[in-house]
Amino acid sequence: MSASTPLSKSKRPEFRNINAFKDLPGYHWPLASIVSGMHRISGLILFLLMPFIIWMFDTSISSEYSFAKFTSAFSNGMLYLPGPIWKLLALGVIWAYLHHFIAGLRHLYMDATHSVTKEFGHSSSVVTLVLSLGLTAVLGAKLFGLY
Repeated sequence: MSASTPLSKSKRPEFRNINAFKDLPGYHWPLASIVSGMHRISGLILFLLMPFIIWMFDTSISSEYSFAKFTSAFSNGMLYLPGPIWKLLALGVIWAYLHHFIAGLRHLYMDATHSVTKEFGHSSSVVTLVLSLGLTAVLGAKLFGLY
């Protein structure tokens, strides 16, 4: 038996004392990890805004008067904020929901079919981003009265 000596192995670089300002800006995150992180962020947004979302739903279906009062917040404003700011906040909630839903379907599909490859991760993350941003743009156009 031949024993391998430490000199025959190639020495791998050691990364200690990483400088956050010099090393981290050059790091490239794969698109699949960005979409996965956005899935977590959108879930946090939905969790934290759950009381507001429930209030919006309750107010919009209680009566015609409460619905008119609710919709006037989007046109006239409320709590010293103009209406377009409330529309942008609602659009953010819409994006968070759509992205979280579509990314969740992506993760469920990947878990069910065991399709965990770099290629599928990249292509499915592109589909997730295109669908969530496209649907958000369509619903945002409706929210802002473009059609």
